Amino acid sequence: MNNDPCYHRRTVRLKWLALAIPFSFLFFSCSPDPPEPTAAASAPPVPVYEGTIVAVGNSLTAGLGVDEKMAYPDQLDRRLKADGYHFRVVNAGVSGETSSGALARIDWVIDSLQPDIVILETGANDGLRGIDPGLLEGNLNRLVERLTTQNIQVILAGMQMLPNLGPDYIRAFADIYPRIAAKHGVLLIPFFLEGVAGRHELNQDDRLHPTAKGYARIVETLYPAVVTAIQRHHLR
Repeated sequence: MNNDPCYHRRTVRLKWLALAIPFSFLFFSCSPDPPEPTAAASAPPVPVYEGTIVAVGNSLTAGLGVDEKMAYPDQLDRRLKADGYHFRVVNAGVSGETSSGALARIDWVIDSLQPDIVILETGANDGLRGIDPGLLEGNLNRLVERLTTQNIQVILAGMQMLPNLGPDYIRAFADIYPRIAAKHGVLLIPFFLEGVAGRHELNQDDRLHPTAKGYARIVETLYPAVVTAIQRHHLR
């Protein structure tokens, strides 16, 4: 027998090593598999729309003075979706625009936004500037003609002028809208601001631009014509 103490220590270490190796294999063989990487959350589905409604107009459409989500195009969009109409509504309002400005950009609206329905609200700034009603009528005629020849449903929003412009001007201005609508067979809203104009609680401090509640009232005015335009679009 070897009485060397170093020999005995080496023997003990070797015995422990011989025992440790099998246990290490057992530990690793019983360890659970590493977790599979979790799949990335799937992207939300892209909405599928039946068509596009474009609201063309001036600050009354753009929603000057209110949050964009409270302007009438966004409120109309939410109302349509709530009622099961899968149409998106695009706000293409430009503050300060006249009917000449609307005419200048209508081709861009058609080509870029590709509307199926257009709500055309223009002319208020023409009237406030005292522009000849004949120019407004000519612009509206060309606007509606350009849209209808592209098989786009048009809802023409009529406007009325302030009484300080005189009865002759007011009458000539107001008569333009029904005449254009009848000529082209498009839907007419006799007065875009029906139930809103002149009501302090529905207008901002300038007494010209609606509040969020005022725009909700405008949506109520527009809604039946919008539904009719959607039905006409489906019959094309």
